[in-house]
Amino acid sequence: MFGISYIKAPPSTHVMLFRGGKPVCEGAGLSFFYFSPNATLVQIPLASTDVPFVFNEVTSDFQDATIQGELTLRVNSPGKLASILDFSTDAWGRYRSEDPTKLNDRLIHTTQTLARAFTLKKTLRELLVSSDELVEQVFAQLAESPAVAMLGVEVINLSVLSIKATPEMAKALQAEAREKLLLEADEAIYARRNTAVELERQIKENELNTEIAVEQKQRQVRETKLAADIAIEQERATLVDRAIENQRKESQAKADALKAILEPIKDIDWRTLLAASPGGIDANQMIALAFRDLADNAEKVGNLNISPELLATLLGNSGESDDRPKQQRRRSS
Repeated sequence: MFGISYIKAPPSTHVMLFRGGKPVCEGAGLSFFYFSPNATLVQIPLASTDVPFVFNEVTSDFQDATIQGELTLRVNSPGKLASILDFSTDAWGRYRSEDPTKLNDRLIHTTQTLARAFTLKKTLRELLVSSDELVEQVFAQLAESPAVAMLGVEVINLSVLSIKATPEMAKALQAEAREKLLLEADEAIYARRNTAVELERQIKENELNTEIAVEQKQRQVRETKLAADIAIEQERATLVDRAIENQRKESQAKADALKAILEPIKDIDWRTLLAASPGGIDANQMIALAFRDLADNAEKVGNLNISPELLATLLGNSGESDDRPKQQRRRSS
């Protein structure tokens, strides 16, 4: 009524009343009446504000990347902000200009500028896995930025929600990563097969070593047995040699004994020896010897007459001599 207005601000709003270009009163959560025709009311929110952002940048390998995140800020110096941007309101509490929306744009631009300096030093692969490093570096630079301090605001938090490549590059990277994983899987299978082959080789080698050891033991047993047989045969050969030597010595002894017996009579005529034998020579043997001498000296004999009586005597004696063995055989049977 009549240009008099009433303002009741919440505690999170800093109110400034200007009259004649000079501040009349200011503070958070004030309530008062004022004459609007000659006064200017400024309302600056002090509560923290979340400002989302999405911007595209280029990496060092000339690949596009989309960075999405969020800024959290609050006003820590309302006077500085009011001197740079117009936060004046009308009687109904509406801002008279679009400057309040420009605050978020300026902070986003500053953040994008700092992020661009980071992305230009990274390849796409490196950038996709460097979100924490990006947040740390940009947040520290925002805290020290003169442009932010000049606005009278403070960045409370910075978060990067995602860093994405273009769909084509994402598919290419996924395909490459997939191929790499498949290659690693193939290498794992190959390594497992190699391990299995190596284990099988070791098993076969152990089996062969076992067979070789068994064969060596068996050969040692055979060699030991053969050596024992050879030793036995050598002992047998030694015994045979000794037996032969003993027999030879015994035969030599007998020969020497016989020689000693025969040596004295070797020059005596055999007829004399026969006559000197214990049994002597019977009549028939004497007649046989006589006839032998006649046969030996047949060239000296002119005629030989044998009387019938002598022949009958010889035949009779031979018959008797033939009957004697028969009678002896009958007696023995």
